[in-house]
Amino acid sequence: MLRKLLEERLPAAVLAGQNLSRQRARAALAALGIVIGVFAVVTLGTLGTALQVAATAELGGLGNQVIVSPSEESPNEALNSRDIQAIERASTGRGTVIPLQTTGATASNGGAQTATQVYGTTTPKTLFNADDSIPEFHRQGAIVGAEVANSIDVQQGSQVQVGPSSYRVIAILETETGISPIQGNSAIILPPGAFSTSGYSQVVVKANSGEDANTIATEVRSRLNGRESRVSVFSLQSVLTQIQEFFGLLNGFLLAIASVSLVVAGVSIFNIMLMTVSERRGEIGVLRAVGIHRQQVLRTLVIESTLLGVAGGFVGACGGVITVIAVGMNTQLPISAIFVPTNAIIVFVGFGFGVIVALIGGLYPAYKAAWEPPVESLRG
Repeated sequence: MLRKLLEERLPAAVLAGQNLSRQRARAALAALGIVIGVFAVVTLGTLGTALQVAATAELGGLGNQVIVSPSEESPNEALNSRDIQAIERASTGRGTVIPLQTTGATASNGGAQTATQVYGTTTPKTLFNADDSIPEFHRQGAIVGAEVANSIDVQQGSQVQVGPSSYRVIAILETETGISPIQGNSAIILPPGAFSTSGYSQVVVKANSGEDANTIATEVRSRLNGRESRVSVFSLQSVLTQIQEFFGLLNGFLLAIASVSLVVAGVSIFNIMLMTVSERRGEIGVLRAVGIHRQQVLRTLVIESTLLGVAGGFVGACGGVITVIAVGMNTQLPISAIFVPTNAIIVFVGFGFGVIVALIGGLYPAYKAAWEPPVESLRG
């Protein structure tokens, strides 16, 4: 019943399917080229995008941070309260300002000791991964990074020796996995009063977005470096932008390489369709002699090449998706980085490109066969 309905509604498609089924080996070889091409496009394209997404996620909020520190040309080794106020005015409505005092020290507990970075801030929750045990305002005690706590075996409530002074551990920071210039894993956070020096070594501004980070950086330079170079301002958004541009170029390069295989597949289909037309000249001549219009012949041959593209594109796209998922499951590449809208677009574009290549590869042979005079075709 279904076959009869298809023959009535889509006779060219049914005839094209029958022709391909008679030459299964040749059709399979032609479709194999499309399979390999689409597989390459989907695999390399989605892997490149997944790597870019994973790298961006790993960097976390890196692009939203602005680091302000005394300039090498400035005689001042620290930022004073007026500098902090200027930075806060530049950041109003765009981000959070966290002044920091920094130094290096040796942390010890009993016989265990380790070198550590010491930060001084009253608001550690705004900058470090912290749970509810960390106070909103840091007045006393030490907050210890996860790596330091493991190295010298301290827990909440223990005593830790930082340089010549001893502090009670009030909290342990959660392990940080992202990339940031201010690393809490190997640090100890103390209240600013624990430092003998006045002023701040640097200021970290956590902007609300990358655009805000660029605006804050420009505004801080304008306010503090108007007459002389007093501060060094570094917006990490520029670093993140360069990384994203690199991955964009890499992804384009991979897609270009993969597209070459699709072009080769198109040439293969073109060659096979030419051979098919040559071998079926007599058959096509008979069809034309009994009244089959040349447009019907053209439509049938075009559908044959399109069916090869659809079958090859579908198998190649599915194979590429399965391969990328397998790579994600067996490596550290997050599965969430694979299932993003961009990768879905790449899969559909790869499939569509495969169909278009197959269609183009079959157009000229189909046109040549349809417009050849029936007498010439019957002569073979």
